[in-house]
Amino acid sequence: MTNTLKIFLSALFAGFVFCADASAEVRLKDIVNIEGVRDNDLVGYGLVVGLDGTGDGVRNSPYTEEALSSLLERLGVNVQGEDFRPKNVAAVVVTAKLPPFARAGSQIDVTVSAIGDASNLLGGTLIMTPLHAGDGQIYAVAQGPVLASGFSAEGEAASVTFGAPTSGSIPQGAHVEREIKFSFEDMETLQLALRSPDFTTATRIEAAINRAFGQPIAKILDPGTIELAMSGAPMSPVHMIGRIENISITPEQKARIVIDQKSGTVVLGADVKISKFAVTQGNLTITVRETPYVSQPNPFSRKGETIVLPDTTITVDQSPERRIGIVDDNVSLSDLIEGLNALGVGPRELIDILKSVKAAGALHAELVLM
Repeated sequence: MTNTLKIFLSALFAGFVFCADASAEVRLKDIVNIEGVRDNDLVGYGLVVGLDGTGDGVRNSPYTEEALSSLLERLGVNVQGEDFRPKNVAAVVVTAKLPPFARAGSQIDVTVSAIGDASNLLGGTLIMTPLHAGDGQIYAVAQGPVLASGFSAEGEAASVTFGAPTSGSIPQGAHVEREIKFSFEDMETLQLALRSPDFTTATRIEAAINRAFGQPIAKILDPGTIELAMSGAPMSPVHMIGRIENISITPEQKARIVIDQKSGTVVLGADVKISKFAVTQGNLTITVRETPYVSQPNPFSRKGETIVLPDTTITVDQSPERRIGIVDDNVSLSDLIEGLNALGVGPRELIDILKSVKAAGALHAELVLM
């Protein structure tokens, strides 16, 4: 393929078709999770005050008035029997993630989302809100000014909304009050969980870890789990994990094609293969033919070998009577795409062709539609 055609194909499919490199090495920390090292979700119910008339309506959100009354009473203000209908208060749900090994006094980000009929949280301030984990215990307390993620404006006959003004965030808006106890020293074994379970990848991880430490401390339990023997390690568990997570391996990937039909994006894996098939797309025609030939050594050659050399021929025809034909088995999908690009087939048409080839059983890859 000439350099001119390569540049043409790159420009035509820029942003639409990508081919993954199956031979790239990655660190273990990027493909596995370590047992016990994970985030914990926190949630709380609170009030945002200081809104410019964009808070909850009392009739539609009576719980806002009840929460505000309870808050004022805790602050020493008696509002029993009083008729007040504030428009600058909104009931919100506050969410956050408690990172692993977070210590008391450290700060975490929180997200604030309105649950009533408030139209905008811009300019509001979250009042002290305890954040609970799944066990019902309080692990953090959030408070601070809310940074809304959008805006809204309206007139008598029209309105416009950009983003989500009813939700926002408070960077470093919560202080950790309770720690989650976890110690590697008390564990006799530790498990590594693959984010994409695979037999081959798990085998390579086991071999790489045992080779790095010079002893069989890693053992495969299943395609998604590798167990580490902490007692037999020549160093402390923390130092051992720090060394293990930086070991690089080449993960095995399934042949997969991911198609985003909304944006027309097609992501192709490097191991995708196709078999014999014929397809017609409008009046565009391409033929990919594999005609391998045998190369013989010279006569009376003692060290010569007989080898089979590939020979690929791609022909293009815009005649509507012809068909796109792939003659040989296991032809690379890149050959087909190169021809389709040369004929000006866009991503939308390519998606339709790939679906048809998959339905015909000639596409040997997992087709993921989004």
